[in-house]
Amino acid sequence: MAWQGLSLTYRDGPQLAFPDLTLAVGEHLLLRGASGAGKSSLLALLAGLRRPSAGRVWLAGRELGAMSTSQRDAWRGQVMGLMPQRLHLCDGLSLRLNLALPFVAAGQRAPVERIQHMADRLGIGELLDRVPEQLSGGQLQRAALARALVRAPKLLLLDEPTSSLDDDATARLLALVSEIVQEHGVGLLVATHDARVVDHLGTQMGSRLRTLTLGARS
Repeated sequence: MAWQGLSLTYRDGPQLAFPDLTLAVGEHLLLRGASGAGKSSLLALLAGLRRPSAGRVWLAGRELGAMSTSQRDAWRGQVMGLMPQRLHLCDGLSLRLNLALPFVAAGQRAPVERIQHMADRLGIGELLDRVPEQLSGGQLQRAALARALVRAPKLLLLDEPTSSLDDDATARLLALVSEIVQEHGVGLLVATHDARVVDHLGTQMGSRLRTLTLGARS
């Protein structure tokens, strides 16, 4: 994973420039910085959801800029699990169907047992028939993480994953993320200003965890 000369300019807004970075195989990245520093913008660039104004990004052996929009969308579905800060769960669908959507989008049959297993691991297995408005903020975040993990991605991008969780729920969620990353060799990028995330991942991953602190917008 690497990027070089990467920047993003918003129309009638700020210009964000990101320091060059290369991660070795087995290394993970923690993005830090105050609100407005560009953490979510950088994750959107790395996920291929936005095109950079300048620069190049390489992820999982592919250069994002060399792919068409449809190729990038297909690639994202194959290799990436994304938990955005705005969770984007479908209000009119049950949690079970929300977790099935990544498979539907890929033209695959949703595996009932895998969905149940992932929901159980995140403590929401008994809530699968509820719709999002019947869930608490913490339950919604765990549902979004389950959706990101359910297709066994090679890369996992998390944007403020613990913002609605108490200490116990945060510890359980981070323990699961650390376990899955280590069990399955998943690459992890986390954007956060939560000290609990920094402490937990630093303890679990040690020297394999790199930190990039972004400055304020210019």
